[in-house]
Amino acid sequence: MDNLLLILQKTLIYAIPLLIVALGGCFAERSGIINLALEGEMIFGAFIGALCVRMFQGADGYLLAHPQLMFLVALLISGISGAIFSLLLSFASVKLKADQTIAGTALNLLAPAIFVTICLAFFNQEKLVMLDIPKYAIKNSELPFILAIFFDKAYLSTFVCIALFVVLSIWLYKSKVGMHLRACGEHPQAANSVGINVFKMRYLGTTISGFLAGVGGYAFIAASAAGTAESSVGGMGFLALAIMIFGNWNPVGIALGALLFGFLKCVGPLSGQIDFFKNLGLPIYFYNIIPYLIVIIVLIISRKKSGCPKAEGQPYDKGQR
Repeated sequence: MDNLLLILQKTLIYAIPLLIVALGGCFAERSGIINLALEGEMIFGAFIGALCVRMFQGADGYLLAHPQLMFLVALLISGISGAIFSLLLSFASVKLKADQTIAGTALNLLAPAIFVTICLAFFNQEKLVMLDIPKYAIKNSELPFILAIFFDKAYLSTFVCIALFVVLSIWLYKSKVGMHLRACGEHPQAANSVGINVFKMRYLGTTISGFLAGVGGYAFIAASAAGTAESSVGGMGFLALAIMIFGNWNPVGIALGALLFGFLKCVGPLSGQIDFFKNLGLPIYFYNIIPYLIVIIVLIISRKKSGCPKAEGQPYDKGQR
């Protein structure tokens, strides 16, 4: 039972960043922009958040005395940083009408380059370690099994990301602005004909996407990477893209996909702690490739059942009909 609890808790730790970043990708693509830059936005957002935490830790102050509040502020800063970084993709895709795949790939290369350059210049190393990062917001080993999954050794980011996921999913499908945003990804010319500003909606969708990717990036390094920010998030951004496709651009499907891939992602780190995996005698590298192997299988199976927005990746031209 203890092993099962450990697996479920670790699954949640990996699933939460995937959940929120995949929803971010959904916002961008529902507006008509292919956001391949989720990986870069995660790296950039996590880096700026970690940098701010290092600054807080270097000086006495109110936030240092309240570590969970500092954690919350760092999440917000990471989200804002990811949103600002995503404006490069918006500008290239909307204003310049550049190829969105190339623009996203460029941002994925730019983010780690910025990270490493600043770290080497100011810290003389290629990673950023946050000192005394706050751990669990809630820790109670006496809870019943079901409650212990969520409330024993729980990070604040878990509850923040779940709340954001629920609120933004409802907003995307039930609000007037959310309906306008989705219309711009399906038929921008029709949306423009009824007075919807397609350019603004695409900027909005990509900015929300970048914000969520930044939040997910910091949530990942805080919970999964022991508070160490590096120039990589282990392909989590690309996994989030696969989860978005697996979930058919739908929040419910995305949630199920995040749990599945969160479990697959946690198997490798836990393979040396769980007796069942130990007895198999397989190297950790085998478990680490499983999520990416499943990605390939999922993409092959779902290639003919795609529910992607019809105008996804197509630059909008007012004169086009």
